[in-house]
Amino acid sequence: MYKLIRPVLFNLDPETAHHLTLQLVRLAGILPPSRWLLESMFPAPEKQVEAFGLRFKNPVGLAAGYDKDGVALNGLAALGFGHLEIGTVTPRPQPGNPKPRVFRLVDDEAVINRMGFPGKGAGYMAEKLKGWKANRPAGQASLIVGVNLGKNKDTPLEEAANDYISLMRTFSPLADYLAINISSPNTAGLRRLQGREMLESLLGQVSAARAGSPCPILVKIAPDLTDDELDDALGVIQSSGMDGVIATNTTLGREGLGSRHRAESGGLSGRPLRGLSEAVLSKVVKRLGGKIPVIGVGGIMSPADAKRKLDLGARLVQVYTGMIYAGPGLVKDIVNKIGRP
Repeated sequence: MYKLIRPVLFNLDPETAHHLTLQLVRLAGILPPSRWLLESMFPAPEKQVEAFGLRFKNPVGLAAGYDKDGVALNGLAALGFGHLEIGTVTPRPQPGNPKPRVFRLVDDEAVINRMGFPGKGAGYMAEKLKGWKANRPAGQASLIVGVNLGKNKDTPLEEAANDYISLMRTFSPLADYLAINISSPNTAGLRRLQGREMLESLLGQVSAARAGSPCPILVKIAPDLTDDELDDALGVIQSSGMDGVIATNTTLGREGLGSRHRAESGGLSGRPLRGLSEAVLSKVVKRLGGKIPVIGVGGIMSPADAKRKLDLGARLVQVYTGMIYAGPGLVKDIVNKIGRP
């Protein structure tokens, strides 16, 4: 069915198409008959995985960025995911970067985005999460929901910890896990927080503010770090007591692209990211030595891509751009075709 719909969506501006599909999924999730229809179209068998002290019904999740405000949880849950990561959320609402800011690279099966964390802010998302938890269908009780956290654009880097701590306090009681996003290329200076000195300060303050909260905290890293930078970041993540790593975010690299939008600024996702994300994942898994779990994300366009990440040592995987090109059926295809991790 998606093969019939995709040409229509691809004739729309990418951000318009995204908004349309998100709203359709949201509406489909509201009414039991339409939600049941989605569940019957995209069934995924249980292949349970344990990570971060949580039990996931299968290892496939939705990466952050698709549902930035947490508005479509019921509908997205019907697509077979084992977990959903919503956000990136910032403490205060912000519009993000000027449009156009999303570009399809169809020949490369890729997307470039420079969204810049647009969203309605922490208060709005918190209300959405509270409402979902209070009224979610019984069949969604086992769904794991994570929240991806980011700083506001106008918050100085030196004060970034205040934003992350504020978000942590808001969402720790509501989410199953939190992800600290310091690796988006679309907020000026954000990736500098991955450097040893700034990361030690940030995660040290976050760790001190946890106050024994059981909510796991993960850190999402960029694929563009040098080996020394990666070693520094992983060392700080471990020493500060974080619970996991998400590898990786989008890349600033443009090697081998053929599409006309290849020169657009922003983060590149999709098939061209696959090799780089796998290389970084392999290094991360080796460096961590099984001490904390890793989520593999980036360039998963097929079940074989997901299996490769699991074989490299990822405990879970996440998809996003692959769904744009393959459709929502990608989730059940992955779960059906991978073995039990």
